[in-house]
Amino acid sequence: MIVEHLKNRGLFDEFRRDCLADVDTKPAFQNLRQKVDNYVTSHLGTQDWNPSINKNQMRNGLRQSVVQSGMLESGVDRIITQVVDPKMNHTFRPHIETAIHDFLSGESREENAVGCNSAASEQTELQEAPSASGPKTP
Repeated sequence: MIVEHLKNRGLFDEFRRDCLADVDTKPAFQNLRQKVDNYVTSHLGTQDWNPSINKNQMRNGLRQSVVQSGMLESGVDRIITQVVDPKMNHTFRPHIETAIHDFLSGESREENAVGCNSAASEQTELQEAPSASGPKTP
C-alpha cells in the first residue's frame, strides 16, 4: 500500500527522471557505453554478412553474448554507485519519508473517522432500539 501511495504521488517517475538526467554525464556510463560499442563492433567484425542472414537471430546472439560477457553487470553497478547512491540520502530519502508520514497520518485519520462513525452509529442504535420489555401501556 505504501509503494502504491509513492507511485500515485509520482515519486518513482521523479526519481527516474532525476537519475536519467545525470546518467550520461557520469564516467561509469561513458565507459560502459564505450565498452559495449567496442564489443559490438568486434563481434560484428567476425560475422560474415550476406543478405540472407536472419537479422533477428544475429541480434539475439549478440545480445546473449553481451550479457554473458558480464560487462553490463559490473558497469551498471558502477553507474548506480555514481548516480543513485549520492542521491539516496539527500534527495530520495526525504521525499520517501514525507510520503510515508503522509500515508500513515492519512491512514490514522481514516481509522479515527471509521472509529467515530461506528461509535456514533452504535449510540444511535441504542437510542432507537425499543426496550427489551416491549412498549409500555398505561
